[in-house]
Amino acid sequence: MSDPKLAFEDFQPGRRFALGPKTVTATEIVEFAEEFDPQPMHVDETAGRASILGGLAASGWHTSALFMRMMAESFLLRSNSQGAPGVDFMEWRKPVLAGDTISGYSTVLEARPLRSRSGIGMVKFRHEVENQKGELVCVAENSIMFVLREPQEKPA
Repeated sequence: MSDPKLAFEDFQPGRRFALGPKTVTATEIVEFAEEFDPQPMHVDETAGRASILGGLAASGWHTSALFMRMMAESFLLRSNSQGAPGVDFMEWRKPVLAGDTISGYSTVLEARPLRSRSGIGMVKFRHEVENQKGELVCVAENSIMFVLREPQEKPA
Protein backbone atom coordinates (compact mmCIF):
# COMPACT_ATOMS: atom_id res chain seq x y z
CA MET A 1 0.00 0.00 0.00
CA SER A 2 1.45 3.40 -0.95
CA ASP A 3 1.50 6.41 1.35
CA PRO A 4 -1.36 8.86 0.85
CA LYS A 5 -0.38 12.07 -0.93
CA LEU A 6 0.28 15.13 1.15
CA ALA A 7 -2.62 17.57 0.88
CA PHE A 8 -3.12 21.16 1.97
CA GLU A 9 -4.05 20.06 5.51
CA ASP A 10 -0.59 18.46 5.93
CA PHE A 11 1.18 21.82 5.57
CA GLN A 12 0.72 23.44 8.96
CA PRO A 13 2.80 26.51 9.90
CA GLY A 14 6.11 25.47 11.44
CA ARG A 15 6.35 22.12 9.67
CA ARG A 16 9.78 21.58 8.13
CA PHE A 17 10.81 19.38 5.25
CA ALA A 18 14.44 18.33 4.88
CA LEU A 19 16.14 19.05 1.56
CA GLY A 20 19.06 17.01 0.20
CA PRO A 21 21.83 16.33 0.69
CA LYS A 22 23.24 16.75 -2.81
CA THR A 23 26.93 16.83 -3.72
CA VAL A 24 27.59 19.08 -6.69
CA THR A 25 30.27 17.91 -9.12
CA ALA A 26 32.45 19.95 -11.46
CA THR A 27 30.99 18.04 -14.40
CA GLU A 28 27.42 19.03 -13.41
CA ILE A 29 28.42 22.67 -12.98
CA VAL A 30 30.08 22.85 -16.40
CA GLU A 31 27.28 20.96 -18.19
CA PHE A 32 24.58 23.22 -16.75
CA ALA A 33 26.60 26.36 -17.44
CA GLU A 34 27.47 25.40 -21.01
CA GLU A 35 23.77 25.10 -21.77
CA PHE A 36 22.26 27.90 -19.68
CA ASP A 37 24.85 30.32 -18.22
CA PRO A 38 28.22 30.02 -20.01
CA GLN A 39 30.08 32.66 -18.02
CA PRO A 40 33.79 31.85 -17.49
CA MET A 41 33.54 31.23 -13.71
CA HIS A 42 30.96 28.51 -14.38
CA VAL A 43 32.72 26.67 -17.22
CA ASP A 44 36.45 26.98 -16.40
CA GLU A 45 38.21 26.12 -13.13
CA THR A 46 41.02 28.64 -13.69
CA ALA A 47 38.56 31.44 -14.43
CA GLY A 48 36.54 30.43 -11.39
CA ARG A 49 39.59 30.61 -9.11
CA ALA A 50 40.48 34.04 -10.56
CA SER A 51 36.94 35.34 -9.92
CA ILE A 52 35.49 36.62 -6.66
CA LEU A 53 33.75 33.21 -6.35
CA GLY A 54 37.01 31.42 -5.49
CA GLY A 55 36.62 28.34 -7.67
CA LEU A 56 34.48 26.63 -10.27
CA ALA A 57 31.06 27.80 -9.12
CA ALA A 58 27.54 26.76 -9.97
CA SER A 59 25.48 29.47 -11.61
CA GLY A 60 22.87 30.92 -9.27
CA TRP A 61 20.30 29.49 -11.69
CA HIS A 62 21.94 26.07 -11.27
CA THR A 63 21.73 26.46 -7.49
CA SER A 64 18.03 27.30 -7.91
CA ALA A 65 17.50 24.23 -10.10
CA LEU A 66 19.26 21.99 -7.55
CA PHE A 67 17.11 23.45 -4.79
CA MET A 68 13.97 22.81 -6.88
CA ARG A 69 14.98 19.17 -7.39
CA MET A 70 15.60 18.72 -3.67
CA MET A 71 12.20 20.25 -2.91
CA ALA A 72 10.51 17.96 -5.45
CA GLU A 73 12.17 14.89 -3.91
CA SER A 74 11.42 16.02 -0.35
CA PHE A 75 7.69 16.66 -0.61
CA LEU A 76 6.33 17.92 -3.94
CA LEU A 77 6.36 14.57 -5.75
CA ARG A 78 4.45 12.96 -2.89
CA SER A 79 1.86 15.72 -2.68
CA ASN A 80 -1.12 16.95 -4.64
CA SER A 81 0.68 20.19 -5.55
CA GLN A 82 -0.98 22.30 -8.21
CA GLY A 83 2.06 24.48 -8.91
CA ALA A 84 3.13 27.90 -7.75
CA PRO A 85 2.16 31.42 -8.75
CA GLY A 86 5.77 32.59 -8.57
CA VAL A 87 8.68 33.24 -6.23
CA ASP A 88 8.56 36.11 -3.74
CA PHE A 89 12.34 36.27 -3.58
CA MET A 90 15.44 34.18 -4.08
CA GLU A 91 18.87 35.17 -2.83
CA TRP A 92 22.16 33.46 -3.62
CA ARG A 93 24.22 34.21 -0.52
CA LYS A 94 27.40 32.18 -1.18
CA PRO A 95 28.69 30.39 -4.24
CA VAL A 96 28.17 26.65 -4.56
CA LEU A 97 31.58 25.32 -5.55
CA ALA A 98 32.52 22.03 -7.18
CA GLY A 99 32.57 19.36 -4.48
CA ASP A 100 30.18 21.18 -2.13
CA THR A 101 27.37 19.19 -0.52
CA ILE A 102 24.21 21.21 -0.09
CA SER A 103 21.18 20.52 2.09
CA GLY A 104 18.58 22.47 3.98
CA TYR A 105 14.93 22.88 4.89
CA SER A 106 11.63 24.14 3.55
CA THR A 107 9.53 25.54 6.39
CA VAL A 108 5.81 26.29 6.20
CA LEU A 109 5.22 29.94 7.15
CA GLU A 110 1.46 30.15 6.58
CA ALA A 111 -1.40 28.25 4.97
CA ARG A 112 -4.86 29.41 3.93
CA PRO A 113 -7.66 28.08 1.75
CA LEU A 114 -8.25 30.22 -1.33
CA ARG A 115 -11.55 32.06 -1.46
CA SER A 116 -11.27 32.47 -5.22
CA ARG A 117 -10.69 28.79 -5.99
CA SER A 118 -12.75 26.21 -4.15
CA GLY A 119 -10.82 23.16 -2.99
CA ILE A 120 -7.36 24.77 -3.26
CA GLY A 121 -5.15 26.12 -0.49
CA MET A 122 -2.09 28.34 -0.67
CA VAL A 123 0.95 27.45 1.43
CA LYS A 124 3.82 29.91 1.89
CA PHE A 125 7.30 28.47 2.46
CA ARG A 126 10.73 29.75 3.45
CA HIS A 127 13.55 27.68 1.97
CA GLU A 128 17.13 27.71 3.27
CA VAL A 129 19.98 25.78 1.65
CA GLU A 130 23.45 25.47 3.21
CA ASN A 131 26.77 24.00 2.16
CA GLN A 132 28.68 21.40 4.17
CA LYS A 133 30.26 24.19 6.27
CA GLY A 134 26.83 25.38 7.43
CA GLU A 135 27.07 28.52 5.27
CA LEU A 136 23.81 29.71 3.80
CA VAL A 137 24.05 29.51 -0.01
CA CYS A 138 20.43 30.15 -1.01
CA VAL A 139 17.32 31.58 0.64
CA ALA A 140 13.92 31.79 -1.01
CA GLU A 141 10.26 32.31 -0.20
CA ASN A 142 7.30 31.33 -2.31
CA SER A 143 3.77 30.01 -2.16
CA ILE A 144 2.57 26.70 -3.57
CA MET A 145 -1.02 25.61 -4.22
CA PHE A 146 -2.29 22.27 -2.87
CA VAL A 147 -5.63 20.50 -3.13
CA LEU A 148 -7.63 20.40 0.11
CA ARG A 149 -8.25 16.86 1.31
CA GLU A 150 -11.60 18.02 2.66
CA PRO A 151 -12.94 20.93 0.56
CA GLN A 152 -14.83 23.51 2.55
CA GLU A 153 -18.35 24.54 1.70
CA LYS A 154 -18.74 28.08 0.40
CA PRO A 155 -21.14 30.17 2.52
CA ALA A 156 -24.53 30.84 0.88
